[in-house]
Amino acid sequence: MTTAPKSPPEPKRRNRSMSLADALAGALDPVLKKRGFASRDIITHWGAMAPKPYDAVAIPDKLTWPRGERSAEGATLYLRCIAGHALAISHEGPAIAAAVNRYFGYVLVGAVRLSAEPFSGHSAKGDDKRRQPSQSTIAKVGASLAGVEDEGLREALRALGHALSSRPEGKNK
Repeated sequence: MTTAPKSPPEPKRRNRSMSLADALAGALDPVLKKRGFASRDIITHWGAMAPKPYDAVAIPDKLTWPRGERSAEGATLYLRCIAGHALAISHEGPAIAAAVNRYFGYVLVGAVRLSAEPFSGHSAKGDDKRRQPSQSTIAKVGASLAGVEDEGLREALRALGHALSSRPEGKNK
């Protein structure tokens, strides 16, 4: 009895649309696993789980478990934070850990520490390049401030006038 040769399996179709999150999952998951995260939940839902204002001034950096087994005490969550908020975050560490644990429903984080890595606020806000005001704008602002006697107030109003004139057209209203 001879068996017929098996045909190769049907190749997986790649010509379907998929979300960007699904496409990037294969690239991000190994990197996050190296940082100690089992999934992307802490990163993607940080704004919902962290108490105010720490949801905007800090982001999770890595999660480290004690040596050996994963214990009931939980892991240590390292946060990157904006300079100036480090003292508050180190003081409010137990409250941040409690908020993360409350979100997940079990003890995931036992302690919160600060990461040595720097963090700058949301970099996706757009282009912050300031345009220099034109000569006509400088003259117009200067003429409108001619009656202001206080030098400090006049300089502050001049800076405000130049900043408002350099905004994009849709934001001047």
